[in-house]
Amino acid sequence: MDDVEALPVTRLAKLRAAPVEERWLIEGLWGHEAVGCLGGLPKQGKTWLGLEMAVAVASGKPCLGRFAVPSRGPVLLYCAEDQAHDVRARVAGISKARGIDFDKLAVGWIGVAALHLDDVGHRRRLTKTVAETKARLLVLDPLVRLHRGDENSAAEVSELLGFLRGLQREHHVAIVLVHHARKSGASEPGTSLRGSGDLHAWGDSNLYVVKRDGRPTVVVEHRAHRAPAAFGFKLDGDPARLVIDDSPAVEADPLDEKLVKALAKEPLTRMALRERLGVRNETLGLAIDRLIAAGRVVRCEGGLAVPVPASGDRRERNEPRGA
Repeated sequence: MDDVEALPVTRLAKLRAAPVEERWLIEGLWGHEAVGCLGGLPKQGKTWLGLEMAVAVASGKPCLGRFAVPSRGPVLLYCAEDQAHDVRARVAGISKARGIDFDKLAVGWIGVAALHLDDVGHRRRLTKTVAETKARLLVLDPLVRLHRGDENSAAEVSELLGFLRGLQREHHVAIVLVHHARKSGASEPGTSLRGSGDLHAWGDSNLYVVKRDGRPTVVVEHRAHRAPAAFGFKLDGDPARLVIDDSPAVEADPLDEKLVKALAKEPLTRMALRERLGVRNETLGLAIDRLIAAGRVVRCEGGLAVPVPASGDRRERNEPRGA
């Protein structure tokens, strides 16, 4: 073993602590240098949301008019399913609506007919492009057009995501990977992403565009940060841009209140809840999904629980363990 170099080890206390301005790329929505998926069904606004993020990071203006950008920087876009002139028109419109000088906006269009993340040559060109532009954000839309492998193969997807993680670490670039969800959906948005489960596990920050109360809604998920509450949005204005929809939601489903009341007594597994409430598994899954997105229910070691308020009476039996 004398000819083998040991791995570098540093005591945690000696590592540099990240300053506050390096916690977020977009406060609440996307972590600083985070990788992750922007997922959802087709035609639900994923590309629009990705472009809103690009304009915000490049300009330093709040994303969607609400989520602050601590430090702006160059952005790169590759949109495999959209024409360059269409993307230009969208970004120009967003810029005008947000009061941003489009001509000075540092959003770059990667102008190649195909970009395959499983091709060594394409990887080398993308890496050099990120390095030369010093991009702070790279938006790749959508994953299905960015490789020629099997998205259900854990080995193939893991290798592809490993390349993107390496790109992020070497060049300190945040990466948004737009991806489709399955039509059947799931009790949690992250598990509805098409293909290998590695896609969900890979993300430091993930955004999911889902339907809640009949309107498009963004569910936010972070590995290391507390996520904001889900919020509705709509395409509005002339020029068009996304706006947050704060209109009152439709009347709550009575099942939601029954579910919360049951969990207020003790954490329960999904199977136990289904038996206690006497509902179909699919119906229960939708209710759980709604309540998790609203922050009214959390997952814990015992299954599901009602979160304990930070300043409230912390009853041990309701403590969300491992949430």
